[in-house]
Amino acid sequence: MPAPASQPDDPALLRIDGPIATITLNRPAAFNSINLAIAQKLEQLAAYIEGDDAIKVLVIEGEGRAFSAGGDLQTIGAAAEAGTVTPVVGELLKHYHAFIEIVRRMPKISLSSVHGSAAGAGMGLAFVTDLCIAADDAKFTPAYAKIGVSPDGGSTVGTVGSRRALQIFLAEDNFTAQQACEWGLVAKTVPATELKAATRQLAERLSQNPPAAISGTKSLVYQAATTPVKQQLDAEEHKIIMAMNTEEFRTAVKKFTSKSK
Repeated sequence: MPAPASQPDDPALLRIDGPIATITLNRPAAFNSINLAIAQKLEQLAAYIEGDDAIKVLVIEGEGRAFSAGGDLQTIGAAAEAGTVTPVVGELLKHYHAFIEIVRRMPKISLSSVHGSAAGAGMGLAFVTDLCIAADDAKFTPAYAKIGVSPDGGSTVGTVGSRRALQIFLAEDNFTAQQACEWGLVAKTVPATELKAATRQLAERLSQNPPAAISGTKSLVYQAATTPVKQQLDAEEHKIIMAMNTEEFRTAVKKFTSKSK
């Protein structure tokens, strides 16, 4: 299946460079806020990436001055006024949540590359990916409680503990990339001018992991929180044996054992 061709005015763009796919949120005039069009496009692009075995890493970035300002409040506000919130937001989240689900389950590493502002669902997107790299002047804004709503867009699926999550959503107006790094939400911060190059470098490093290592590690790490120990250990056994049956493992182990003699 050929990659979906991106037109310059598409709400999200896809670029593929060897094992690295990059999705660029492309509504810069609206600070890459999430409306129905971008949600549908993101779902379509993610489904393609999931099905392409040659892709090992997905980078998600934003065009313009911000990573993403979150849900498109103009659309949502109009629906609230018109009494059509249920169908309008339901349809938007159907596609957007399908996109998030693919990003989490696919046996590839996803990396968000954040500059400017990441707010609401934009903050959720930054942290629902497997890893996040951020410009040192990036700012994260939960934004939900302020408008009287609970989080969406995978914001609560993240990997912080429940206390930290409650603090972020209910007690913080915003926080810096440095704080996010201290809390384990951001893997590394770099000067804004170096973000593109550092993202590329990290994506290339991640892409060097053999597919069995990526898929096995990712699924084990995410299921650990909700899996009884015995079941988790069985899953570890199953995944490691599967990985040891690959050509990559045989080559790597030969190299390692010949070195240690």
